[in-house]
Amino acid sequence: MKNLQSLTTGEDFWDDHTEAQRILKRISDLQDGIEQWRDFYNEASYLSGMLKMAEDEGDEEIYADTLEELQSFIKKFNEYELLIFFTGPHDKNNAIVSLHAGAGGTEAQDWVEILQRMYLRWAEKSGYTVEIMDYLSGEEAGVKSVTFMVKGPYAYGRLRCEKGIHRLIRISPFDSSGRRHTSFASVAVLPEISGDLEIDINPDDLRIDTYRSGGAGGQHVNKTDSAVRITHIPTGIVVQCQNERSQHSNREAAMKILQARLYERKQEELENNIQQLKGEYKEIAWGNQIRTYTLNPFSLIKDHRTGVETGNVQAVLDGDIDEFITACLHLEAGS
Repeated sequence: MKNLQSLTTGEDFWDDHTEAQRILKRISDLQDGIEQWRDFYNEASYLSGMLKMAEDEGDEEIYADTLEELQSFIKKFNEYELLIFFTGPHDKNNAIVSLHAGAGGTEAQDWVEILQRMYLRWAEKSGYTVEIMDYLSGEEAGVKSVTFMVKGPYAYGRLRCEKGIHRLIRISPFDSSGRRHTSFASVAVLPEISGDLEIDINPDDLRIDTYRSGGAGGQHVNKTDSAVRITHIPTGIVVQCQNERSQHSNREAAMKILQARLYERKQEELENNIQQLKGEYKEIAWGNQIRTYTLNPFSLIKDHRTGVETGNVQAVLDGDIDEFITACLHLEAGS
């Protein structure tokens, strides 16, 4: 503690205010982690003592009650244990999730709507809040594309494992002949870039267009040119937002998405350079799905990266995707 005090009270500590704030935040995070670990240790010691007492006294009621508490404790600890996998610089951040329909028209757009519902259910069960940033409905049914932000601690750390192509195999409800169809949807997951990370964007490199909102959102979206589309001319990246009521709010939201997209592009360029130096490169192709959801001729969801399978398709589509996320995090960590 003495070294910590000398660090934060030294004459040079506050010379770089941004760096000082970063260090203080890191210290606060470490202190929170230590306190949380202490709470787990104390609770585990208490439960161990209660089980021993119940066993020594032959009290079956106390033993049964303590076992129930122990199951709850194990669930909380397993969730806490995941924190060791969140070592990325943005894992603790909010997540910006974009879903896009692949080829297949209405069938693929319906699949996007199903995925959207799955992620919104998962977010609700996980205690996160969701803000829809952009929404483009399908011509007949479903959703062509949707972008939403999942807000809460480690939202990006959890959801980044969902990035990729998701494939659905089922009897199409839109095919009067009852034939089986295969549909694809892409899931993109970006971290919300925090203010302490500078992403240089030259205003001269931007083309900003406003237009009248459409789709979900009530009557207001059709009355004013509040929707905003931003094109980053050097890279050709286009982002848009139409969900907020004011043009100013939509512009702020679109800039958040643009910052995240530009940051992702920098990271991908760096990773590609490293892969090419190693002589390794894998094209990210439309057919490289990460997960297949089969509803017919049998019920099965299989993650192609981890090998995790489940026949409880409805539970997964209702938001129970933690099994896939946890397996992916273990795979990445090599555990």
